[in-house]
Amino acid sequence: MAYTPKARTFARPSNQRGALMRSLARSLVLEERISTTEAKAKALRPFIERLVTYAKTNTLASRRLAKARLGDDEAVKKLFGTIGPRYVDRKGGYTRVVKRTLRGTNDARKLAYIAFV
Repeated sequence: MAYTPKARTFARPSNQRGALMRSLARSLVLEERISTTEAKAKALRPFIERLVTYAKTNTLASRRLAKARLGDDEAVKKLFGTIGPRYVDRKGGYTRVVKRTLRGTNDARKLAYIAFV
């Protein structure tokens, strides 16, 4: 049986992967739709869905958890002010990954959009 790691590594150390997810999540919260590679979009999905779940329960503890994950006050305000209340009645599946037909310019990377539903 082949070893399959749970998380995608993107050939980066763990601190760089964390910074990548934090940056992508911040951009997604502020812009509400971003274009990235398909692999990064799929890795970002569980990260951002957990943040939206925190934002649905607007407590001090959940704000602190979101601030620790995002590291940006502006993004946390938007997450708890507009995005969280939008999904109060929804049980999950707050984001959608849509594959793009346009490929990357210099290699065969697959591109995708990730956006809030």
